[in-house]
Amino acid sequence: MLTVGVDLAAEAVNTAVAWLDWQPDKCVVQRLEMGADDELIIEALLAAGKAGIDCPLGWPVAFVAFVTAHQAGHVEVPTDVVGRTWRRDLALRLTDQLVYEQTGLTPLSVSADRIGHAAMRCAALLAQLARAGRPVDRCGSGVVVEVYPAASLKRWGLPHRGYKRPRNVVELDRLVDAIQAAAPWLDLGVYESLCRRHHDAIDAVLAALTARAASLGHATTPTDHPAIAPAAARPDDLPCDEADSRANITSAEPAPPDRPAAHPGAAEPELAQAARTEEWIALPTVPLSALLA
Repeated sequence: MLTVGVDLAAEAVNTAVAWLDWQPDKCVVQRLEMGADDELIIEALLAAGKAGIDCPLGWPVAFVAFVTAHQAGHVEVPTDVVGRTWRRDLALRLTDQLVYEQTGLTPLSVSADRIGHAAMRCAALLAQLARAGRPVDRCGSGVVVEVYPAASLKRWGLPHRGYKRPRNVVELDRLVDAIQAAAPWLDLGVYESLCRRHHDAIDAVLAALTARAASLGHATTPTDHPAIAPAAARPDDLPCDEADSRANITSAEPAPPDRPAAHPGAAEPELAQAARTEEWIALPTVPLSALLA
């Protein structure tokens, strides 16, 4: 099996793509490219059995509705919430909020942060992929799944902070050492030095590893939990239900500073709103060592 990982940036110069060849007794980094342009990414995605993209695959439903209303001059500010509480759902997708609840890590806001530039590029890539005949489901059931390498690392009990800081090669070295200790079957080959020098390179490898977890059914999905509306009740043209994204996890993690904690047993208001398209970040549910199956 071939899994692909894409650490996507707005421009090719900071974009890395990794190809992982899964064999019975090992996993080999078959190819690792920095400076990946759109043509190379599409080529990689078309060849993949499963591909992980480290980039938001879309925008918050509430944000899209907000911009549409603003364009028409009909923005209505809720009267029962104020400030950051109101803006939370504009800035963070439901899946982003769930990642925080599971891991304590908050993904960058696709609607309020610079990562939105990469997401624009990603949207164009997904459109190209669909035109090429590969199914695109932004919740991950097709060839592509959205991943978040730092969260995958935390789930695997590996170092997940500091390795992206400029010139912090010590932390990057430490991370590669930890990955190799946890997965001695992972053969970085001639690309090991690249992974130790560029965090984009190791993030592409991590994206491909998380894609492997998703392909084996060892990653979180929107359909794992009974609170989700049956698939048959969804409109056929929607790849993913927002209620799916909201229903996945309960957690003892504290709420983010800008988010009021829910009362135990209280129904989330988003769960009542079925048939709204959003994305899903897949998080591994097994140790890294279990991916060579």
